[in-house]
Amino acid sequence: MRAVRYYGKEDIRIDQVAEPATVGDTQLLVRPLTCGICGTDLHEFAAGPIVTPSKPHSFTGAVLPQIFGHEFSAEVLEVGRNVSRIKKGDRLSIQPLVMPLDDYYSRRGLHHLSPRMGCVGLSWAWGGMGEYAVINDYNAVVIPDEVSDEQAALIEPAAVALYGVDRARVSGGTTVLVTGAGPIGALVVLFCAAMGAGKIFVSEPNENRRRHIERLGVATAILDPGTMDVVQYIKDHTEEGVGVDSAIECSGIEAALNTCVEAVRSQGVVTQTGLHIRKATVDPALWAYKDITIEATWCYPITSWSRVINMIASGRLPVEKLVTSRIDATDVVEKGFRPLLDPRGTEMKVMVAVG
Repeated sequence: MRAVRYYGKEDIRIDQVAEPATVGDTQLLVRPLTCGICGTDLHEFAAGPIVTPSKPHSFTGAVLPQIFGHEFSAEVLEVGRNVSRIKKGDRLSIQPLVMPLDDYYSRRGLHHLSPRMGCVGLSWAWGGMGEYAVINDYNAVVIPDEVSDEQAALIEPAAVALYGVDRARVSGGTTVLVTGAGPIGALVVLFCAAMGAGKIFVSEPNENRRRHIERLGVATAILDPGTMDVVQYIKDHTEEGVGVDSAIECSGIEAALNTCVEAVRSQGVVTQTGLHIRKATVDPALWAYKDITIEATWCYPITSWSRVINMIASGRLPVEKLVTSRIDATDVVEKGFRPLLDPRGTEMKVMVAVG
């Protein structure tokens, strides 16, 4: 079968690999339908290996080269003999986290925090950028007819965004700042709008991404931090100049995190959702002076899928608006990874077809 495999920094190849030979009793054989390129994939390509294992993973045993792809939808081809809730022909959104189900964190419903956690498409033998994949039954979430294959593939990044919005305590009437308008930032904006946020301010230096947020039609103001004072603008446009109730940082950039802290009101909430690749210089004294809450998120609760599916099916969460290109696996580097890594690029979300 054909598969997109990652070997190391800037080394992705289209390989012919053996098809899955067996399916475990509680596993499924699936055919990926479409797969998104994630920011984590981009980090691996540009600077990895980071989370992809160069030696066998402690839980999954996976090792490089890795079939990429953890944001994908799939069709069920075969089910293990102990699988009862999934049947052949079902369409799925893949919840990609794999981990012990009986360790300290999983027993508390915090599966995503297991220190032995792996991920389909990053640290598992299979991924969504192969013609076939084997997954565990708990990785399979059946989608209704109202949700398209492409929407189903976008549920995974939407779950990341939802976790950030939840932790930022966004609800009806909340004023929000979102820094970074990549795919996660754009999804955060859509969630904030769906939850009835009163004002949504977005700070993004990339002109093309600002245009994309504008096309979503839900942001109150879209700001360029390179040409204006974002904090002052927000003070000028919030009640009595106090700032926003919640700030959600989606870029992983030190300056953006500090902007969030400065722009949030006293006793507001700052949620760090974008992953930092280096240490940041921050001002904890200002955190204390403003009596704010700093939250940080990692992945998502694996129970998020039903919430996201219901919002997409109802039409309240148009995740498909993020997609800017649909490409074949043979073009994954030149039309996918490199344009997405271009700081002046026009791409937002690129979907890859393998079969």
